[in-house]
Amino acid sequence: MKILVTGAAGFIGSHTAEYFAGQGHKVYGLDNFSRYYNPELKRLNRRDVEDKGVEFIEIDLMEDLDTHMPADFDLIFHFAAQPGISATTSLEEYVRNNIFATQRLLDWTKKYNPGLKLFVNIATSSIYGKEATLPETAVPCPISFYGTSKLAGEQLVMGEQRTGKLKACSLRLYSVYGPRERPEKLYTKLIKSIFEDEEFPLFEGSEHHSRSFTYVGDIVKAMAAVPGREDALNGEIVNIGSDVEYTTGQGIALIEKIIGKKARIRKTPPRPGDQLRTTALIDKARNILEYQPETAFEDGLRAQVNWYSEKFL
Repeated sequence: MKILVTGAAGFIGSHTAEYFAGQGHKVYGLDNFSRYYNPELKRLNRRDVEDKGVEFIEIDLMEDLDTHMPADFDLIFHFAAQPGISATTSLEEYVRNNIFATQRLLDWTKKYNPGLKLFVNIATSSIYGKEATLPETAVPCPISFYGTSKLAGEQLVMGEQRTGKLKACSLRLYSVYGPRERPEKLYTKLIKSIFEDEEFPLFEGSEHHSRSFTYVGDIVKAMAAVPGREDALNGEIVNIGSDVEYTTGQGIALIEKIIGKKARIRKTPPRPGDQLRTTALIDKARNILEYQPETAFEDGLRAQVNWYSEKFL
């Protein structure tokens, strides 16, 4: 199959592109290498993924896709986005990169990919709001620019599907961690601070927040299950995550155990828009994708520590 993965130099997109290339598919990876975090970290991912046979296209989705993009894809996995809940990211950036860019990709997709089997939108549990403990049929109540803009992007995709212009689905991911996790996210930041004997800033009260922490390899298993199930997924919104909860405090304690050293924690004011609890209800994923997350939390964190040690120490 011919597969396009947007955001393919990022955290989850790189693992997904790498997997499909390893299965013998022709995979193109698109990324704009934005300066949201150090682009050199993404270029490390790119080199690893290119070694697996992925062909990269360095372009922003708001640029001239007609001129620079190949066409006639069988599957498109749309990971590219303005990620995370950040006080330094403006509403305009979220709107540009999660709404306008998604529509640009949709317009290009309809024009140049008449045989597309499925457009897979990658969404987030942040769509649900403070407590992402709900089935896919629940009314979304996002509380952040990130969650709101990702919901809007999801609805643009599903609107194209509902009007018969595109076969599409949306997969809502839950608290993904593992090798290549972005540097501003919890565990990469924590691991770095411990190894470099720096203070670790922890949002006040967040140690009690509960999460469906999901290992990136289990997320990729869900992506791997898409080919052959395009008709069953068409028109569906599906939660993808772990159905086992841990608190942030428990995760910190496991990282300290794995490294053998305590973190120097410094409390900071609570982060606006942060979720209090997430629990992935994955009955639909089990039914449609035969999805079952299998990686034990400590095993996944150990893999992330090993990756960080190999790449940065």
